[in-house]
Amino acid sequence: MPELLNARFTRRTFLQGCSAAIAAMAGSRLSNIALAAPDSSYPSNEILLVVFLRGGWDALNAAPPIAGPDRDAYVLARPYLKVPASGAGAALPLNATLGLHPGLAPLHSLYQAGKVAVVHAVGLQSDTRSHFDAMQFIELGTPGSKITPTGWLSRHLSSVGLPSVVTMPAVSASTTQPASLLGNTETIAAATLSNFNIGGNWYWQDFQRLALRNMYIGDTWLHSAGSQTLDAVDVIESANPGTYTASNGAVYPGGSFGDQLKMLAQLIKMEIGVRVATVDIGGWDTHESQGDGSGGYFASLMAQLGQGLAAFYTDLDGAGANNFTRKLTVVTMSEFGRRLRENDAGGTDHGHGSAMFVMGGNVNGGQVYGPWPGLANNQLYDNADLAVTTDYRQVLSEIVVKRLANPSLDAVFPSFTRAPWMNIVRGLDVTQPIRQAFLPSARR
Repeated sequence: MPELLNARFTRRTFLQGCSAAIAAMAGSRLSNIALAAPDSSYPSNEILLVVFLRGGWDALNAAPPIAGPDRDAYVLARPYLKVPASGAGAALPLNATLGLHPGLAPLHSLYQAGKVAVVHAVGLQSDTRSHFDAMQFIELGTPGSKITPTGWLSRHLSSVGLPSVVTMPAVSASTTQPASLLGNTETIAAATLSNFNIGGNWYWQDFQRLALRNMYIGDTWLHSAGSQTLDAVDVIESANPGTYTASNGAVYPGGSFGDQLKMLAQLIKMEIGVRVATVDIGGWDTHESQGDGSGGYFASLMAQLGQGLAAFYTDLDGAGANNFTRKLTVVTMSEFGRRLRENDAGGTDHGHGSAMFVMGGNVNGGQVYGPWPGLANNQLYDNADLAVTTDYRQVLSEIVVKRLANPSLDAVFPSFTRAPWMNIVRGLDVTQPIRQAFLPSARR
């Protein structure tokens, strides 16, 4: 009993436990989701969506060289897999020397509109070609160490100091919690909103709901948490998740990736306090039968990724208060890239340097960022891979500081010494003391 009396609870932590209790009493479960009433302060807050490309994607075919000596090296190394530089199925130009896989044509339009930026030759500085190790290093935010107890997104949320009204700061569009959100007890793991209800037999649902409402009438924190959990169920159910219609004619691709992006778009529009979200798209471990450069298996993955992200942006790109893209930043990443040379099985093996895409209303898009290392043999990492010239944390740090207004980089990415900003996104550098005086948190 003394341990219970001395235990410290937060309202949001209890809210999760309360939702589990309600689910148990109702004979069902709430998919680990517990929310509060809609967050009225949401329009002034930023949202980050992290898209993880599981399997180590082929960044050299996602954004291949299209001219110059590196084009020659690329063609020589990939006689079958190369993306054409001209003619049918040609890469779409990003600049004079690099192009975009034609499967990503929907993103190319956003790139030309200045809403998408490409960061090439980016990734881990540490040497590993293990999927498990590389994903752990990246998502924990501590390359070289897999024993870190929290993920980088969790440390961001804990260090930024969110208002107490925010009860749904993190959403994983999955049935599990990613390592980037490890240690965060407030993460919602939900692959679909259709099951977000009290459950049970349909005949008894109204009676169950009424009984639960009566149980949580009162003015204590216990009653408040229970009532808020039930309010959350009402909020989600009233939105009719299964009948959601995307805005602006956005068309999501079929499959789980498109469905999960659509779910996240609906949650964002509901203005219930989402701050960070994660979604995965797998299948990038293309050791064999990758397909020719502009067709085949890899091209189908490219199309799914491009269509999904473009639909997500279009869906949220409204006017006035409905323009959610002005508060949205999307970043894609993978654990590593692929080897320059294709293998005998018509695929590519685990490599090193990768590419990241950054999309949003405050992205300085239409540009390729990061020093290009070259593809000559003496320029390759380990004489085999695209070298890493930009640490992936450099990209994420700029988003954390300039878009998410979190100056605590030492907490988010411990032991990382950042280089000067690349200016991929617009926003204030809140790590500068002269500017911190103008932040709302400094005026309280």
